[in-house]
Amino acid sequence: MNKPKALLLEGIDPIASQLLEDAGLEVENHKQALQGEELLEATKDATVLGIRSKSRLDADFFKKRPNLISIGCFCIGTDQMPLSEAARHGVAVFNSPFCNTRSVAELTIAEIIALNRRLADRSRDLHEGRWLKSAAGAHEIRGRTLGIVGYGHIGSQLSVLAETIGMRVIFHDVAQKLALGNARRMSSLESLLKESDVVSLHVPDSPTTRNLIGKPQISAMREGAMIINNARGSVVDLEALASALQSGHLGGAAVDVYPTEPRSNDEGFSSPLAGLPNVILTPHIGGSTLEAQRSIAEDTAGKISRYLQEGSSLSSVSIPQVDLPSRRPNQHRILHFHRNVPGVLSRLHTMLAELNVNINAEYLQSDVDTSYVILDVDAVNGEAVKRGMQSIEETIRVRTLF
Repeated sequence: MNKPKALLLEGIDPIASQLLEDAGLEVENHKQALQGEELLEATKDATVLGIRSKSRLDADFFKKRPNLISIGCFCIGTDQMPLSEAARHGVAVFNSPFCNTRSVAELTIAEIIALNRRLADRSRDLHEGRWLKSAAGAHEIRGRTLGIVGYGHIGSQLSVLAETIGMRVIFHDVAQKLALGNARRMSSLESLLKESDVVSLHVPDSPTTRNLIGKPQISAMREGAMIINNARGSVVDLEALASALQSGHLGGAAVDVYPTEPRSNDEGFSSPLAGLPNVILTPHIGGSTLEAQRSIAEDTAGKISRYLQEGSSLSSVSIPQVDLPSRRPNQHRILHFHRNVPGVLSRLHTMLAELNVNINAEYLQSDVDTSYVILDVDAVNGEAVKRGMQSIEETIRVRTLF
């Protein structure tokens, strides 16, 4: 029999191929993202698809590729596709939301120092043949106040690193978070902005965070303060930020994410911040270290492998999260997706009873539209069971593991 196939795009770290091959898949790698008909052709016999941030999947893609069982987003976010469509077709989507935490925190520390020492300006001066040795506008960061907006995995690790090098740390988060070290929680975003010498953003993209930092918030910041956005491009109004930098109200900025980003290295880039003094612009490289990419590849490929081999959907962002311990000897495992409507489980049990199938373990979880159940049963005629489950009208997908 031919091995199931995994197609990995966008230069995913080789450890992912190794882990998926160990799970019994044939792996095909591409360095670039694929789109449109090219993507459809490449995935026509794929069971698993691996992508990063440049790939885009629409609802039509899922309709045309019912052979896909799982998609791995080998990155932090999953906005490359409609997750509801993935769920509707019984496709388990996995990502790795925390493996680049250290890389982003380290980049932020580097930017805090670089902005306070105006390193980008001094470097550009020398590249252009100007020797401007001066302490004007240059500061140590020891004793200065860092305001962190969003105290999750990245924000809290940044907090620890900043304190280690002598900064005073305050933070604001809409959820109650335990302050690490000597960090102090602020009751509002406004109070944090007024006290901070540097504001660093680490919030997700959501309706409540879009344009979180606009003209009113920037006006509330200290004269000469600096802002860093390594979170999401939708969080900061770049026109308002550019205006505050040009007027001198803010002393500098570092931005790694943008409202609209090029899909490839061949596309051009423009920003209202381009060319402004003491502004560091980077091309969405916050998590782009070899260490982070390897960790992301290990984490995501490991989740896919376990899903394929055991049916575990723990940490999936598209389907209900279900897990059972490893199968005992002489047990078969049945994985069943169905629409979440009354009566399906009863009909499923009746069908199994009619086939004289003994259920030894079962775990069901549902969301609004979809249900996923794992059943461990005594060794049975797997094809007869699969046909019986597929005959249930609400069935989305059935897999059997022997």
